[in-house]
Amino acid sequence: MTVFYEIEPSLENYWRSIILFGRNVASYKFALAKSLYELRDPDNTLITLDQLAEPFSRHVCEHLTKVDKQGTSASSKYLDVCRNFNDGEASHDELIDKTVYYGFKDVIGAFHNVHGQEVPKRFFEDARKTHQGIILRDELYELFEAVNPDDLNDETEARWRLVETAWDMNLPKQLVQIEHDGEGGFVADNRIRRVNVTPVKPALNGYQKSRCFYCYAPITIEQLQENSADVDHFFPHLLRHCDGQKPINGVANLVLACPSCNRGGGGKFEHLPTVELLERLHKRNEYLINSAHPLRETLIMQTGLTEEKRRSFFQDAYNCAELHLGMFEKWQPEPQGSAVF
Repeated sequence: MTVFYEIEPSLENYWRSIILFGRNVASYKFALAKSLYELRDPDNTLITLDQLAEPFSRHVCEHLTKVDKQGTSASSKYLDVCRNFNDGEASHDELIDKTVYYGFKDVIGAFHNVHGQEVPKRFFEDARKTHQGIILRDELYELFEAVNPDDLNDETEARWRLVETAWDMNLPKQLVQIEHDGEGGFVADNRIRRVNVTPVKPALNGYQKSRCFYCYAPITIEQLQENSADVDHFFPHLLRHCDGQKPINGVANLVLACPSCNRGGGGKFEHLPTVELLERLHKRNEYLINSAHPLRETLIMQTGLTEEKRRSFFQDAYNCAELHLGMFEKWQPEPQGSAVF
């Protein structure tokens, strides 16, 4: 099995592997990640469980107001406490006490585990037995210095929304499809109803590691920045003319591009990328398929059950696009950074 964090060993990708590929049986991993984002004070490396409980419980309670199902278990004492707090039937002090008692039983110990093994770098130490809390490591501070912390926080929120939407629909995973709505967001469609899920950019950025898909230049998902990312369709909309069944707005065809590649001088526009870039897209999608649902199941449903069928799917799409866009007008920019995926 391909492991995301082995591709480019770095703190940001160890972190992203936890958010993207860590086991999803409850939303506590996301709540803990967002809490670490808030509590990253370099002058206070010891975070007691009481301190951690405030942002942790707040994030869980907020998400319960959006989607009541926050895990795969049929019942949860901790989630019931959070629901009672939202309904005004439990005080804030009771919420904090129960969070300390119930909320951290598994998530602190399991946070760094991906695919059954621990990532090489830890962001905190479990100090519950000695200090009734956790101790933030230098790696956490280095992470948020090296990468825009707001981007990582937005990616965590986007991932949480995708996962809880799949739980909320409560249908077989293969019936949930995630598509671009054309207005900067993802919607989930279970053939019965469509649900707004999350903005596109944060949902895709973690997989691309804040790099342009085409040239590897650094990008950000913040708006109004010089290197703010654009959402680009690898196969342009003209592909609809040759096969209306191809998921143009599907996850498999969406990438983040720097402004230069997407719309600058010599940019992609409606050009067909090279076969080398097609291989990169296929490789990116295989990473996504190694992740948890709903993106994994959406990709499989849209492009094929096996790697061979998915490769054939994109080859057929590429052949069709060549007929309409021209066999000799392939596009690929000069690299502006190291290959990271």
